[in-house]
Amino acid sequence: MPNPIKINASILCADFTKLGDEIKRCEDAGVDMFHVDVMDGHFVPNITVGQIIVQAVRSVTKLPIEAHLMIEHPGMYIDSFAEAGADIISIQAECYGQLRPQCRGLGQFPKEVDSIDAARAGKDILRIKEKGKRAFMVLNPGTPLCVDALLNDLDGVMIMSVNPGFARQKFMPAAIPRIQDLRRKFSGDIEVDGGVNEVTAPEAVKAGANILATASYFFGASRPRDVVYFLKRLGER
Repeated sequence: MPNPIKINASILCADFTKLGDEIKRCEDAGVDMFHVDVMDGHFVPNITVGQIIVQAVRSVTKLPIEAHLMIEHPGMYIDSFAEAGADIISIQAECYGQLRPQCRGLGQFPKEVDSIDAARAGKDILRIKEKGKRAFMVLNPGTPLCVDALLNDLDGVMIMSVNPGFARQKFMPAAIPRIQDLRRKFSGDIEVDGGVNEVTAPEAVKAGANILATASYFFGASRPRDVVYFLKRLGER
């Protein structure tokens, strides 16, 4: 039985001057969860938000919140994001392997690895679960699907379809075969993040994704309820 399609509203494109209203607008449109992009300016070339925004979102919604930690040393922050109210904590695979030479230095992006230390990553996954949260592993576009040893421990895997750091990027078609490969061996949640819209979402769902993170496509829509309806119906085709 296929997993139902879930819509994950990425608040990166929300109006932060009226965040409570934006959360309500998302709920009224029928989204299933909220995606909070946490960027530190080191793992990615941008700085966004932290635990305080997760707390703020938690105070105005009962829907699940995903904290996507695009930060160095994510293990240091698992407890604080769990305590802030995150239900899913998503950690980047690249934090658990040797970075390729072209992205090891300060300001060299995107971060990519060829393999990861599964034992080290497993400790952080276990920590997430000990806090009563769901654990997702995230893979940047240039990092191979190197998480096979962890699939039995993970609740989900997020395939980045853009190089992380900024919203409004174009979907990378190479994400589609990666989703297909992953779905053949993983029955848990597969999330796709980056450039999801009316053109790319059907292909991602057909490939096996069941969580669609949407930022500018949703927040830029004049009728966001129609966006959610369209995306959810993709699972019925």
